[in-house]
Parts: sequence; structure tokens; C-alpha cells
Amino acid sequence: MTKRIRVAVVFGGRSSEHAVSCVSASSVLRNLDPERFDVVPIGITAEGSWVLGDANLAQLHLSHDALPAVDASGTALTLAADPSRLGALVALDDPTAVLGSVDAVFPILHGPFGEDGTLQGMLELAGLPYVGAGVLASAAGMDKEFTKKLLAAEGLPVGVQIVLRPGVSQLTDEQRELIGLPAFIKPARGGSSIGITKIDDWADFDAAVAEARGHDPKVIVEAGIVGREVECGVLEFPDGDIRASVVSEIRMPDETEETPAFYDFATKYLDDVCEFDVPAKLDDDVATEIRELSVRAFQALDCQGLARVDFFVTADGPVINEINTMPGFTPISQYPRMWEATGIDYPTLVSTLIETALSRGTGLR
Repeated sequence: MTKRIRVAVVFGGRSSEHAVSCVSASSVLRNLDPERFDVVPIGITAEGSWVLGDANLAQLHLSHDALPAVDASGTALTLAADPSRLGALVALDDPTAVLGSVDAVFPILHGPFGEDGTLQGMLELAGLPYVGAGVLASAAGMDKEFTKKLLAAEGLPVGVQIVLRPGVSQLTDEQRELIGLPAFIKPARGGSSIGITKIDDWADFDAAVAEARGHDPKVIVEAGIVGREVECGVLEFPDGDIRASVVSEIRMPDETEETPAFYDFATKYLDDVCEFDVPAKLDDDVATEIRELSVRAFQALDCQGLARVDFFVTADGPVINEINTMPGFTPISQYPRMWEATGIDYPTLVSTLIETALSRGTGLR
């Protein structure tokens, strides 16, 4: 009998995307073939404590009532809003002891302290193969300032943005004229639309910056772009082949191209009001261009494994909004949906990601 591949699935973490990470991990755990993989679930609390679970984690979901979390309150270590549905978790005094027993790591961590190169650097030092981008691509993909700088350096189409570093909270008159209204104020290193505010009046600017600074001391101010919001998945295979998925579009029933919706965290994950077109209803030449730009963006940031590239489709062509080096894997996430529509189902997708990680290994490559 072939030895099963031992995989650590790491989830939770210290970022504001903790709950989304938990639900992503739950979906991945349900789709890992138990005949091929010996799974070791490892949760990280919001405070940074590591806990060890079992492979029988309950179905986790996002709701207005309660967001799932890896919780270490007192001496009880539990997961999710309804801990009675789950087995006990065990605190890990030395996470490296467990990680040292696995063949590969699947870090389903979104946001800072997991998707930004910090965990990837630790795994590189430990010589542990892992799913997804390396240190450079993870850090650059997490930081919207440097994402756009690298994409622009490769001649890829990006929008206009101003960076407010710590200690700077205002735009000059020239910068306001450059950005225009509406404008989007975002944490520079965040995701899942957390901490983002759309403003239509400069009177709301200070409050929007304060909201973003609640998640990141560095803030991005972006010019609003009129266009349809679409996404495309990129996947690296064990032989090094890089492919793009079909293009997907998330939309609200009452939005128009002239008045696009703003997808905040509640709209994306809690309200169940979004509609999905997978594949997106685009002309073939536009869809082909988006797929080609996605692969170019993947290579421009020196990504590995996987990425989701987000676009605006404007009257002048596609514009790249951002790149996600560890996109969501929740039941409603577009990355696995796009690949399923392309012909790769969820179990095959996660298996491919692990196989690619093992093939790639660690170190300079």
C-alpha cells in the first residue's frame, strides 16, 4: 500500500481575515482524499497560539450571528461559534515538533502573518515544502503598493493610487484631483474587503482613513474605476506548467456598469445576495486577454502554486485591481469555482497544489 502524504493544514491566524481562513480550511479538509493524504489540522489563534486538532472538524460557515475562530480562552481550546460540534484542540508548546513530522504544509492563511511571507520564510528555513507563493511573491502580493509597482514595471495595466505612510493622513490638492471621486480607502496589506471604505465626498475621507488604519498603519487611496469586476485563477502544475482558468464575475442583481456595487465583507460572505457568472459573460477576445494578463501578472510577481487575479473590465480594456497569492477556498469562493468550470474539481485542485509544492521543494529555485 502506498504511503499517504502527511499534510499540515494551517489556518486561523493573527489577521482580520481569521474567520475566512477557518472556513477556507474547513472546505479544504473536506476535499482532501483520505486515501492519499494523512491530514494534520493546525489552528493559530488571533493571539498567535498554535493548537492541534483532528481531521474531523465540523462544517464551518460565516454568518451574522457568529464568525468561526480558533479560540484559546482560559484552559479550554475550542474552534468555532458552536464548540460542542468539535473535538477538543490541544495546545502546541512546540509547533516545530509537529511540523517536522509532515511532508508538506498547506497554509490556508489570509492576510498579514500568514499570506505575507512571514510563515513562508519560517517554512523555507525549516526546509518544509508548502503550497503557494514564496517569500517575495507573498510579501509583494500582500502589499498593494508593491503589487502595482511590480505589475506596472512589467507594462501591465493598473489603476491610480496614492500611498499614505504612517504619520501622513491627508492628500494634497493635486493628489485629490488625481484620484477624483469616488475613491476607495484601503489597508495596504489586507483582504476580504475588510477595512475598505468607498467615499463620494472628501468630507468622509478622515473617517475612512481611520477605519483603514485600524487594520494597517499604511493606507492606500485608489481612484474609482468604472467597469465590471471579474476574476481569473492561475494554477501551477507539478511539471511547472502555468495555466489560467475561465473568468468569473460576481455581481449584485441591481447593479449596472455605470453604477457598480461595492463588495464589502458582509456582501461577499454574509448576506447571500451576490450572483455569480462562471464563466463570465464576456466576449471571447476579452476573456482571452484577461487570462493572458493573469499569467503575466503571476510571473511578474514571481508567484508559485496559485493566485487569483482581480480585474476591472473598462471601456478601454482590462485593468488589474490586485492579486491574491492565497485566495479564499470557502464554499462560495471563486477560485475553486473557476477551476471546476475549467474542468478541475475541488479534490483534484487541492491535490494538484500539494503535488506542485512537493515537486518544487524549498530553497532557491
